[in-house]
Amino acid sequence: MFRRTFWFTAGAAAGVWATTKVNAKIRRLTPESLAAQAADKAVETGHRLKDFALDVREGMVRREAELGGALGLEAPVDRDLPVRGHLAVEPPEAQRATPRRTLPYNSDNRNEDH
Repeated sequence: MFRRTFWFTAGAAAGVWATTKVNAKIRRLTPESLAAQAADKAVETGHRLKDFALDVREGMVRREAELGGALGLEAPVDRDLPVRGHLAVEPPEAQRATPRRTLPYNSDNRNEDH
C-alpha cells in the first residue's frame, strides 16, 4: 500500500514538474517574448558599444597627452615668436590657378554612379 502511494506521489510530482517546465518553455517561445528578449539584447549591446566607445575615447585622450608631452606640444608658448597662420585647404577664388569645372563634364572615372 505504501509502495503504491509512494509511486503515485512520485509520478504526480514528475508530471507537475514536467508540465511546469513545458509551459515555461512555451511562454518563452511566444512572439511577444522573443521580441522582448531581442529588444533587451539590443539595449544591452548598445550599452556595451557605448562603454567601448568611451573607453576608446579615454585611451585616445591619454595617448594624445603622452605624445604631446613627448613632442613638447604642451610647452608654454613663447610670446616673442611670430604667429604663423594656417594654410587653407583650397586657396581663395582669386588665387585659384585653374577654373573650377562645371557639370556636365566628361570624366574617365569609372567609379562614378551613372
